[in-house]
Amino acid sequence: MNALATPDRPAPQPSEACRTDTLDTLVNAWRARSTGGLSPAAGMLAWYDWALHLSLSPGKQRSLIEKGWHKQQRLARYTMQATGAHHCPACIEPLEQDRRFAAPAWQRWPFNVIHQAFLLQQQWWHNATTDVRGVSRHHEKMVTFAGRQWLDMWSPSNFIWTNPEVLDAIRASGGANLWHGAMNFLDDARRLALDEAPAGVEGFEVGKDVAVTPGKVVFRNHLIELIQYTPTTPDVHAEPVLIVPSWIMKYYILDLSPQNSMVKYLVEQGHTVFIISWKNPTAADRDLGLEDYRRLGVMDALDTVTAIVPGRKVQAVGYCLGGTLLTIAAAAMARDGDARLQSLTLLASETDFHESGEIALFIDESQLAWLEAGMWDKGYLDGKQMAGAFQMLNSRDLIWSRRVREYLLGERQAFNDLMAWNADVTRMPYRMHSEYLRRLYLDNDLAEGRYRVGGKPVAIADIEVPMFIVGTVRDHVAPWPSVYKMHLLSDAELTFVLTSGGHNAGVVSEPGHPRRSFQIATRAPGDRYVDPQQWRAETPLKEGSWWPAWQQWLAQRSAGRVAPPAMGLRGAHAPLGDAPGTYVKMR
Repeated sequence: MNALATPDRPAPQPSEACRTDTLDTLVNAWRARSTGGLSPAAGMLAWYDWALHLSLSPGKQRSLIEKGWHKQQRLARYTMQATGAHHCPACIEPLEQDRRFAAPAWQRWPFNVIHQAFLLQQQWWHNATTDVRGVSRHHEKMVTFAGRQWLDMWSPSNFIWTNPEVLDAIRASGGANLWHGAMNFLDDARRLALDEAPAGVEGFEVGKDVAVTPGKVVFRNHLIELIQYTPTTPDVHAEPVLIVPSWIMKYYILDLSPQNSMVKYLVEQGHTVFIISWKNPTAADRDLGLEDYRRLGVMDALDTVTAIVPGRKVQAVGYCLGGTLLTIAAAAMARDGDARLQSLTLLASETDFHESGEIALFIDESQLAWLEAGMWDKGYLDGKQMAGAFQMLNSRDLIWSRRVREYLLGERQAFNDLMAWNADVTRMPYRMHSEYLRRLYLDNDLAEGRYRVGGKPVAIADIEVPMFIVGTVRDHVAPWPSVYKMHLLSDAELTFVLTSGGHNAGVVSEPGHPRRSFQIATRAPGDRYVDPQQWRAETPLKEGSWWPAWQQWLAQRSAGRVAPPAMGLRGAHAPLGDAPGTYVKMR
């Protein structure tokens, strides 16, 4: 019998609200599986907001009609000129990052007219979905994004008869490219059905081809393994480096192949390096929250580092959401008088999420309710679902251009270590994922002083150690102007770097990498604020990798060179095995 029940008092029954909420969650969890976790209500609300306000805007309608007519005239004039001239000026140029029509074959008749018509149509739809009076900013971005996704799907580059590069390949190979493309498609379909890794991953085994920098696992708890790397120099900088990678990715993005490993580079420059390797959570970890990640992740790792290297402060480094979590930990430490940090480096890490880029399109109340329902029955978010969302942010390059190359041209893209790492997806616990989306992305609690640790709010303004902040020019996950906002949140000495590349390739930018450049400038405490665009216009461009500048910055904040510390300690921090450990290999 229920402990609260008696013969004259039956056991309490669930409330009507509780039963209703459970039923809704069950139904939405079933529906979420068929939509990939995307809320149809969110999309419909955005479309309705846009369509209704457009229907009530006769001035905007007139403008769109005029723009459409002018574009038709431009295309007609171009068509007439292109018919009689092989090289006539284009009536519209693609965006700088759009390389779909860069090949000379696209300048031949009629493909020049076809791709120009598509670009004009793309521009018109951008005009149609933006600047409609009364539409909420979030809904406008959603409709514009959806329109771009739809147009990218129907680009003439995606179809055999409208892609001159594919037609040339058919003539040159007698159609063999289509046969090879069909085989590539069938191989990919088989791997997807059997839940196997993409073709080419087998050449990058963790611990053998990637994540090979020598080291030891010196600490393990339920959530992390902490790796200490073997020194390669007779003496080292006194202050150790602790790296906190994001838990939505495997840590070895910073220890890829030997030639582009950030960890190896730091070790060779005489730094004692530790890195967190996050566990790949399962359904049993559904109730792990952000506070567990701070406490079991950052703080346990910091305690271990300061035990192995006693009497020394730590140069802390965070990447992506690992940097956000590290900032939370650093703010709590500053609030509580914990002075164990010597400096703080944040790599492509946001702390103010008000303008977090197109990833925010997937984050509103409707979308989060749908996503939480989808996670509810499994206890986690599947890593493939997150990877799919990131691919959609750059679908032109990551989805459609790849399919054209592999299925129509029949060419398998040469696989590299970064692509292999990207395919090594991770899961996220139900509670943690919901908390960080709501508290950071949706409510922006950290930047606005509402984020609580230990029942009390933390403030980034309390952090007084020097900061080194890195943003990347083509970041779809953490746009660099958003990363730059640390200038508004902290008065500490702040060195900001803007580097070429995207969220991953801009960070993995080793010395000697071709076509790399960066800008760097330091703001001293008390200096006046400079907005991001002015900063970019006024800061000189430097060729090469930003790593040496960062390493010099770290060295300048070191107390000198000392003998290398022991690899772990006897007792609680004795080595538990060789790097890369066991957690990184969890599937």
